[in-house]
Amino acid sequence: MDETVVEFIKRTILKIPMTEMMTILKAWDFLSQNQLQTVNFRQRKESVVRDLVVLCEEKHASLNTQFHRHQKVWDVFQMHKGPGEDTDLFDMGQFKGSFKKILQRALKNVTVSFRDAEENAVWIRIAWGTQYRKPNQYKPTYVVYHSQTPYAFASSSQLRSNVPLLGQALTIASKHYQIMKMDLRSRYLDSLKAIVFKQYNQTFETHNSTTPLQERSFGLDINSMCVLKLKFGMDSRIIHENRIEKERVQKVTQETFGDYPQPRLEFAQYKLETKFRSDLNGGVLAEREEPLRCLIKFSSPHLLEALKSLAPAGIADAPLSPLLTCIPSKGMNYFKIRDK
Repeated sequence: MDETVVEFIKRTILKIPMTEMMTILKAWDFLSQNQLQTVNFRQRKESVVRDLVVLCEEKHASLNTQFHRHQKVWDVFQMHKGPGEDTDLFDMGQFKGSFKKILQRALKNVTVSFRDAEENAVWIRIAWGTQYRKPNQYKPTYVVYHSQTPYAFASSSQLRSNVPLLGQALTIASKHYQIMKMDLRSRYLDSLKAIVFKQYNQTFETHNSTTPLQERSFGLDINSMCVLKLKFGMDSRIIHENRIEKERVQKVTQETFGDYPQPRLEFAQYKLETKFRSDLNGGVLAEREEPLRCLIKFSSPHLLEALKSLAPAGIADAPLSPLLTCIPSKGMNYFKIRDK
């Protein structure tokens, strides 16, 4: 929580008479009844205020992590150890101190706060300032770092000039040698974690995810075909071939995507840079030295589930192109396709 907000809460509570404290706090309705019961209101007022501020900070941090988990655009960073370096024992307290010290040495106006929200993971809130301006508490950067892993997740920052400093702080504090930004981005933090940690077989927000793939209505089912047979005299061999093809498509789709819900991504982007090639001699394009460039972007509220549904729906042939199906395994949704 911002230091200014903390000071404001302290001064506000100090002005409340002790006889009216509980009534006003209940009317405020920020802290729950169970939280208020943990406070000893018989101690000195300064101690009561201190305990209440701690509860407010915990509540605020908890709300922040839940809200920003799927409200920010998250980038993924991967770190590497140096040649021959062994994995050191990780100390979270040492990491926090080192990370904060690096940023505060480089920038005069910056505030850093930490929240241990998950097992072996820490949420970091960074409010950036400049040499002449105080930290902007309304547009902070959030970083989620999982200890003893080479991955960190950072919300996109409008101040791109601070990204190298953030990477430096993460690298040194976590005792790595270098850091690189992966070609992977999404609003859904849990899905990004599932991709980089190879944890696909868990529950994600999906469209109609409770219905098995085989039960979804893609195209004509067997009963519909039987009706068509009675009506139009369709050959039984055609029905058999359709059944075989449908089973093949379902099998290929399941082998490609698995039978679990897919991680949630909103897009995949492909940037093509290649020279024009043709069996025919001559032509303006054949003489062009610069490569042809184009950008293709697939967008969907749930891209991987949409791709998974293409072949069973009869929209695309099975199997799909590896460029579409390799997104989770390669851990990227930004692709650059160049001449081999």
